[in-house]
Amino acid sequence: MSEAETYRAKMKEVQKAHRARQGELEDPEKGLVLVHTGNGKGKSSSAFGVMVRALGWGQRVGVVQFVKGNWITGEKQFFDKLGGIDWHLMGEGFTWDTQDKERDRKAAEAALARAREMMESGKYDLIVLDEVNISLRYEQVTPEAVIAALEARDAKTGVILTGRDAPQEIVDYADLVSVVEEVKHPYKAGIKAQRGVDF
Repeated sequence: MSEAETYRAKMKEVQKAHRARQGELEDPEKGLVLVHTGNGKGKSSSAFGVMVRALGWGQRVGVVQFVKGNWITGEKQFFDKLGGIDWHLMGEGFTWDTQDKERDRKAAEAALARAREMMESGKYDLIVLDEVNISLRYEQVTPEAVIAALEARDAKTGVILTGRDAPQEIVDYADLVSVVEEVKHPYKAGIKAQRGVDF
């Protein structure tokens, strides 16, 4: 058997196994909960990519940002130009800038309340809770409160939770968990964040 024939036979077996697996899967007809966590860069960026995919299918999308405050980012500017996304900047900025736990807690609770209202409304196919895991890490909101909000969501609404250090309760609850691992980062080489790459 030639190399091409061997490869073709191998791929036929792969195809057969894939089709058999596809035949076993079911559509739960509900929105999924995705978690993008880890110490690497790209968690929010990945969520924004999923937003683009949802918009491509004509789905309604919302974003609640828990931490970044009024920081000007390329993705926000892009989606503002595109239009059609309900984007809520709810954070007060990075926790090391505010240095006020009570203020940060109130901002995070307000963000979660807004997110829950959106999730319950039935108006959205996808909602991104950007950096909610940071609010969880600093105990500004509890895993129980976030899970209660997720439980209250409309059946069709999918949710993405971003930010490093997702607590185990959130990981256990989610349908999909992706961990972005840092291997190398220019910041550690003394290179500041760059427009268009980092923000």
